[in-house]
Amino acid sequence: MTDRIITEQGLEARIAAIVEPAIEQVGYRLVRVRVSAMNGATLQIMAERADGTMTVEDCEAVSRAVSPVLDVDDPMDRAYHLEVSSPGIDRPMVRKSDFETWSGQLLKLETTRLVSGRKRFRGRVTKVDAEGITLERDGVASEGGEAIVEIPFDAIAEARLILTDELLAASLKADKDARRARGQPVDEDDADDADETTAG
Repeated sequence: MTDRIITEQGLEARIAAIVEPAIEQVGYRLVRVRVSAMNGATLQIMAERADGTMTVEDCEAVSRAVSPVLDVDDPMDRAYHLEVSSPGIDRPMVRKSDFETWSGQLLKLETTRLVSGRKRFRGRVTKVDAEGITLERDGVASEGGEAIVEIPFDAIAEARLILTDELLAASLKADKDARRARGQPVDEDDADDADETTAG
């Protein structure tokens, strides 16, 4: 069962329900499903390991796991291109743990309803609890409004990290720590492949 707090609607939700068990069975977790008109029709499945990493080989493993279940259920009404990718550094935030892990990093967020008089936010998470997050807004001086906003999880429509030098450094460190924990060699000079990779 998913522990995602931000999930899909409509066709994307149906596809997520089909592929998520297959993804979890091979040791990964679903981040997001997106259907777009790119290349005619593209089904993008974003996934990751529990430690947040994802290699090209991992993408291929997930692709092999989901292809048979998609063939059986056939949720798309036309031919499509399957793309399996990592969340990338400027990743979407879909789990409570994402907000905890990347607390303090700059993100942009949209809500499904007005919170403190607005639906779009940019700032840094300063606190995460069972009900939601506390966000310290960026650029309050120019935009006006409250500097500190409490946003319940059930109001969050979409949230994504913003690529900064600080985030890049934190992502590289997290990826190296995850590799060390798995006993994999770590090249200290490696530019790393934490950015989005694709297989399909």
